[in-house]
Amino acid sequence: MVFNPDNTDFFSEHIEDSNQINHLLKYLQNQSPEVLARVARSVTPEIKQIISQNVQGLVGVLPAEGFSVQITTDRENLAGLLASAMMTGYFLRRMEQRMELEDRISGSILSSDFLDRSDRPSSSDNFGF
Repeated sequence: MVFNPDNTDFFSEHIEDSNQINHLLKYLQNQSPEVLARVARSVTPEIKQIISQNVQGLVGVLPAEGFSVQITTDRENLAGLLASAMMTGYFLRRMEQRMELEDRISGSILSSDFLDRSDRPSSSDNFGF
């Protein structure tokens, strides 16, 4: 199967078991293009680069010059690739948020430590020097 984003039936797989409904997929399909574009713009260049490298590693990379690459896969493998890219993105965003939080906390600890030290009497005050 070749992925064609214009093919609206690509994601409308008929599932016999109603317990296997993919609620996330339904949620994403119901989002407006503006919401999806805003989410895509919020991703940092670092995360985009890591996801790109991850997908290239999963698919395989050939130099653009001299090669015309067409990848053919089935629905399940493509879904796995997309899920992997999404999970990588979510994981990287959470790690990025954690790094920012740790930077803020360490910055506030350093500044409060500096303030605490400046409020303390110096050792010369304690000994009458």
